[in-house]
Amino acid sequence: MGPDKRLLDFRNFLWLVWKHLNLPDPTPIQYDIAEYIQTGPKRLVVEAFRGVGKSWITSAFVIHQLLLDPTKNILVVSASKSRADDFSTFTLRLINEIDLLSHLRPQEGQRNSKIAFDVGPAPAAHAPSVKSVGITGQLTGSRADLIVADDVESANNSMTQVMRDKLSETVKEFDAVLKPDGRIIYLGTPQTEQSLYNALPERGYKIRVWPARYPSEKQMEVYGDRLAPVVAEAWVEDRVGHPTDPARFGLEDLMEREASYGRSGFNLQFMLDTSLSDMERYPLKLSDLIVMDVHDDVAPERLIWGSSSDLVVRDVPCVGFNGDKYHRPARVQGDYIPYTGSVLAVDPSGRGSDETAIAVAKMCNGVVYIPEAGGIAGGYSDSALKAIAETAKRHKVNYVIVESNFGDGMFTQLLTPVLRAIYPVTVEEVRHSKQKEKRIIDTLEPVMNQHRLVVSPSVIRADWESTRDLPTEKALGYQLFYQMTRVTKDRGSLRHDDRLDALSMAVGYWTEAMAQDVEARMEGLKQERLLKEMDKFTDAYFKSRGEGRPSHELTWMER
Repeated sequence: MGPDKRLLDFRNFLWLVWKHLNLPDPTPIQYDIAEYIQTGPKRLVVEAFRGVGKSWITSAFVIHQLLLDPTKNILVVSASKSRADDFSTFTLRLINEIDLLSHLRPQEGQRNSKIAFDVGPAPAAHAPSVKSVGITGQLTGSRADLIVADDVESANNSMTQVMRDKLSETVKEFDAVLKPDGRIIYLGTPQTEQSLYNALPERGYKIRVWPARYPSEKQMEVYGDRLAPVVAEAWVEDRVGHPTDPARFGLEDLMEREASYGRSGFNLQFMLDTSLSDMERYPLKLSDLIVMDVHDDVAPERLIWGSSSDLVVRDVPCVGFNGDKYHRPARVQGDYIPYTGSVLAVDPSGRGSDETAIAVAKMCNGVVYIPEAGGIAGGYSDSALKAIAETAKRHKVNYVIVESNFGDGMFTQLLTPVLRAIYPVTVEEVRHSKQKEKRIIDTLEPVMNQHRLVVSPSVIRADWESTRDLPTEKALGYQLFYQMTRVTKDRGSLRHDDRLDALSMAVGYWTEAMAQDVEARMEGLKQERLLKEMDKFTDAYFKSRGEGRPSHELTWMER
């Protein structure tokens, strides 16, 4: 005897599960997700705002599938093994607790664990009824009628381009696991602007999006036919910005979450809007930098930038957007000559969790070289002040420039005696009135566009390593090169911008010097060397004749 006909509709079964869990009735959005999961295409992606309950809904759907057909094999894959195990554990617990499902409970001799379990009526088979595995686990050898990819993209596995590429290749293994006529259901919330989910339509997947708020007209264009009809059909201009599922999150709640996540984070986690990846909004590109070892005292007369694939630097972590990569110089021309000077910029820590950021910039022939940049914990502590002074000494800087906007110069007063004891050097304060984001971009963009900013690979590695002790969701925000690629001219576009601000201060110090023409500079140096050689020849000529050099300084050509 089969299940009650009313339970053929998954939405009715979902209602029963919610009642068992003592939850309110499913919301219209939850019912809509449930219907799409049941009746949608074989390959689909559910992108719904965080907290809507998509994993719980899909866990109930797994049970519903086994209720209708106990012979099915279902594979649950998540970013981590523990996350996948949580899904299968919750599923098994529902089977054990709901009386209606008593016949599905594993019997003696069947698999019965959170890693893998069978349902009672399931025939003997190599594959369990439900199996959980992490995305980096052993997928090969599994077989499944249904694959549930529950948040396979996480902050941990999508921070860099290499990580995203690896994840994109790994999920292709699903096709080797899937049985004929099987289905794949992705549940996810984008973790980056370059989300894996954006690439899935090219592989035949259908995406449906349920944002937490009614989108603006511009966002409606971005979503296109991906926007869930239940949201699109209810959209009117007066509803823009209001909750789509007020039973889950009210307007005030969403505003608090936006303040906590930040605008870009909220757009990803709650609005499922990855359109911020529009490269025009992000003017600073890693590909415009030149990456090479920076010498302490000298630099090449000229560097030639290139962007061919053989110049890509692959041994440093890259946190840029897809396709944005570091490059080493195509050619190095001329001799190595001394730097014009060196400057250390300091952006003191402010309120909250900000760190004291530093950047060392050395100038040579119109090009700025960055041998060190990053953050120093400790704010105004003696250890932090000493670390700054040691950095100035290590790089033999000519000036230290300090942002004075916060503390009215107090930081400079604390730093000066420490510098005097360790490395006496001139300290200058700078005060800015221009909007920070615009100032940073206006300083760095022209320099980077002309490929006149050289960064040592050690700076990139140290920047990455410096945040390893922070939670993953916070680590990227503190990194210099993440800040560089995510800054826009919108006020507050970055939660943390200290390291980038320090870099722009250091580069900005040399802006005027960079106005010099490199070609003219090289020609001048060439003429200077030629004259020195002429003088040597003249001296040797008169010495060979036993004569002193004429007092009227005739050249060898005139002689």
